[in-house]
Formats: sequence, C-alpha cells, structure tokens
Amino acid sequence: MTKRFFQIGMLLVLFCLVFLDAHAQCAMCKGAAETALKQGGGDPQGLNNGILYMLAMPYLLVGGIGYWWWRNRRKEQEQAADLSEEDFITD
Repeated sequence: MTKRFFQIGMLLVLFCLVFLDAHAQCAMCKGAAETALKQGGGDPQGLNNGILYMLAMPYLLVGGIGYWWWRNRRKEQEQAADLSEEDFITD
C-alpha cells in the first residue's frame, strides 16, 4: 500500500514538473486571434495568458474556500480536544 502510494505521489510530482505550453483556445478566442492577426495585430500571446488567467481563478477561489474551511474545522477540533470532563459536569 505504501509503495503504491509513493509511486502515485512520484508520478504526480513528475507531472507537475513537466511544463508544456498550452496553445489551445476555444473557437471564439481562436477566431478573435485570427481576425486580430489579419488586421495587423501582434502575437496573440496576451490572449493565451488571459485564457490561462481565467482558467486559474475558479481553482484559486475553491482552494481558498477549502483552506478556510479546513483551518476553521481544525481549530474547532483542537478546542473540543482541550475540554475536560470537568467542563461537562453541572451541579
């Protein structure tokens, strides 16, 4: 089990280290880039960067909310663990 987990972890690290340029665009973005090039525009690298920026935002938002939830949940668990029997005894 541990060996399999290590293999999967190393595979994920390898995928993260290999950086490939993404040259794909949606049909609308590709059309806009081709039109801009025909009209004398420059390299559509800015358009590609904008697409990648819009792609990253939902992941950052969900990751931030997940981290906030995890941190608050951990604090609640630590506070619950700090309680002793005396805290529950009522006279």
